[in-house]
Amino acid sequence: MERRNEISIGTLAGRTGLAVSAIRYYETQGLVAPERNAGGQRRFLRSDIRRLSFVMIAQKFGFTLDRIREVLSRLPAGRTPTAKDWAGISQDFRAELDEQIEALTRLRDKLDGCIGCGCLSLDRCALYNPDDVAAEKGAGPRYLLGDEAVRPEN
Repeated sequence: MERRNEISIGTLAGRTGLAVSAIRYYETQGLVAPERNAGGQRRFLRSDIRRLSFVMIAQKFGFTLDRIREVLSRLPAGRTPTAKDWAGISQDFRAELDEQIEALTRLRDKLDGCIGCGCLSLDRCALYNPDDVAAEKGAGPRYLLGDEAVRPEN
């Protein structure tokens, strides 16, 4: 590792906003792999700022550490990942992110209406889920999960 690309754990913590203890935890989880100097201090690549920033964002969107580790394992070890390397990661997450976006859009657009959960507490439930027909499709808020609602007859 080139010395000018090395940063201390304190510098990494300051730049990412993570606690030093969180960075150590992520190290134990295999998400970063610092080298040690002669004095035993951790020395991170400057590119670990981006790696840990990615971990923080991916976790915020519900990805597990196992999934994040799996994806990050495709990045090169011991060198700064290139834009091409990150493009590969982006492709891996794109389909999963698109599914989450669709689910969030359904939630935003349908939460004030019948969601097919079986509560039958809204006036609209009588139209879109009469006698809780959504239960035939399974448990949970069927219409938020992607099932089609019963269409009221005009």
